Amino acid sequence: MKIDKFLKQTAVYWGGPVNNGFGGFIFDSQYPIELDVRWEDKQELFLDGQGQQSLSRAVVYTNIDIDINGYMLLGELTDLNSDGDPQKHEGAMRIMAFSKIPDLKAQNYVRKVWLQ
Repeated sequence: MKIDKFLKQTAVYWGGPVNNGFGGFIFDSQYPIELDVRWEDKQELFLDGQGQQSLSRAVVYTNIDIDINGYMLLGELTDLNSDGDPQKHEGAMRIMAFSKIPDLKAQNYVRKVWLQ
């Protein structure tokens, strides 16, 4: 089953994060972009990149691979102010974990993202 028909919301995504050396990130110039998603504001336990248990602020389902340490914001590109830095947008959350699970026929994938 394709997940696309369940992705009825829009999110802004900043990917390609590179550590700027000062505790923040610089993002690839092709971002931000809009994605079709299913966004759930809920707390869910997950394992972060260091194997530590953490609690999400939101869980998002999408149809593309997502970069850890990127950012997502529920909304559209037109909702953004002129500053392209997601760390300065209220509501933008950091991507802490990502999973990609194939269906039983291994033809389609469900991609799940945990945000904080």
